[in-house]
Amino acid sequence: MGGLQEFYTVPDIVKQWAHYFYRHIRERNIPEIQSMYEISFLKLSDRYYKASPWPEVQHIAEVVDHDHVFCLLYKEMYFRHLYARCQPTLRDRCESWDNYIDLFGLLLTSNVNMQLPNIWLWDMVDEFLYQFQSFCQYRGKVQSMSPEEIENLKKCDKVWNIVEVLNILQALVDKSGIVAELEGDGGARLSQLEGYYPQSSNVLRMLGYFALTGLMRVHCLVGDYFTALKAIYPLNLHERTHLFTPRIPGAHITLFYYGGFSYLMQRRYLDAARCFNAVLLYIYRVKAAHRNSPQYEQMLKKNEQMYSLLAVCLALCPAAAKSLDENVLMQLRERQSDNMAAMARGDIDLYDSLFRDACPKFVTSTPPAYDQATTNTNQLAFRAQLNSFLLEVRSQQTLPQLKQYLLLYSSIALGRLAALMDVEEGALRQQLLCLKAKQRQLKWDGGKDMTAGTWTVASDLEFHIDVDAATGREMVLVSDSQTVATYAPLLAHHISRFEEIVRDLSLPPPVAAAAAAAPAAAAAPAAARA
Repeated sequence: MGGLQEFYTVPDIVKQWAHYFYRHIRERNIPEIQSMYEISFLKLSDRYYKASPWPEVQHIAEVVDHDHVFCLLYKEMYFRHLYARCQPTLRDRCESWDNYIDLFGLLLTSNVNMQLPNIWLWDMVDEFLYQFQSFCQYRGKVQSMSPEEIENLKKCDKVWNIVEVLNILQALVDKSGIVAELEGDGGARLSQLEGYYPQSSNVLRMLGYFALTGLMRVHCLVGDYFTALKAIYPLNLHERTHLFTPRIPGAHITLFYYGGFSYLMQRRYLDAARCFNAVLLYIYRVKAAHRNSPQYEQMLKKNEQMYSLLAVCLALCPAAAKSLDENVLMQLRERQSDNMAAMARGDIDLYDSLFRDACPKFVTSTPPAYDQATTNTNQLAFRAQLNSFLLEVRSQQTLPQLKQYLLLYSSIALGRLAALMDVEEGALRQQLLCLKAKQRQLKWDGGKDMTAGTWTVASDLEFHIDVDAATGREMVLVSDSQTVATYAPLLAHHISRFEEIVRDLSLPPPVAAAAAAAPAAAAAPAAARA
């Protein structure tokens, strides 16, 4: 009786929403589905379920003819709302996992014929990975759990297992055939038709497309950055002509955030800066249009995180600034100029702080030892990545000072340079070798493999050590390798902008134009009367 009574407490408007939502899905009416998904669901949530879950699926099953597929889709939205507005229990986490298993299993094994909005399909993948990450974070706090909670958690060893998560994402990629399609035309047809092919379902194809980003995200969360970049093949972060993700801001930002971070952790600062530059320009262009979107706050958060990571890139590799757009560089200086100056002086604490604020929430790939856990394993995962990053930073701590001295000379004796820097000649020789090594890094050289590249010198300073034939002393010979700037694109841009301004100035002022139009408007009725 309790369940029956609860059914009748479901507001009529909510039951009507479920009925019409189900009907539009059956009719493949994409505009209506998207409106009900993005607008109506949020309005009803704010009105009836601001701090509570939506009705469980059995309470609306009757108005949707107990349709199995729709019930799975509804439960996906139900758990997403629960995670956003409430505190999920272990049971909620397990039931949501089971629902994803059933939903993705159905899509992978049956002949799917429905069309769903691409934003919903991205949200499915994104929420799937968020809940995986959330479960790993929850599981990592075992030291604060009661014995009963630990025992219940032990029974859930297969729930949100990383191997299962990766297998599901890979199965979506394989079953969708998206890799072969992208290899064929680079995604041109997909972009042209916006993912909706006539007489076919977009569901599996787009889930496979977004699962590529999902695979990269999971590998990045466990610190496997090389595999993370391998996972997005054949998506190309540096050739964005046919990328589909710009149509879905969340997908585009996620792709470039994790791609740029993976490059950063592999000491490929030129490629990392290029990724961050592209997505920061994108956010600058589209954020105003999404001001009322539920994802707006998350967009701004990621924007600030990527400016922090870009500042780190430039502090470790100043030559990366050459690839930045003028607008991005200006915004970066406004936000991070003081921090960049401090990092250039070797402030390790600032590197630490920026990394903490901007890095992903790392997870461990295996459960903790429940009977022996005394520390938060989430912190262990984070510390491992932080220490790896700071180890690289410390290896370059003395290099900015050395570079400043080298910029003052075209040649200087090794002994004199050591005296100026107050170090032994042997230590200076090691620093010079270190600087030479740090100036070389892999840079993407074309192709769809994001891990490929050629070794290049990422510096405007070139030097080598030679022996002076006259004196027999070791000399450091410095040459300026900075390339001459090409101003043609900049001048062309400003010429075009100047022509637009002149054209606008040549138009009559609005008042004069209205005055000129008034006699003509008055003459028209007179002519009609005549």
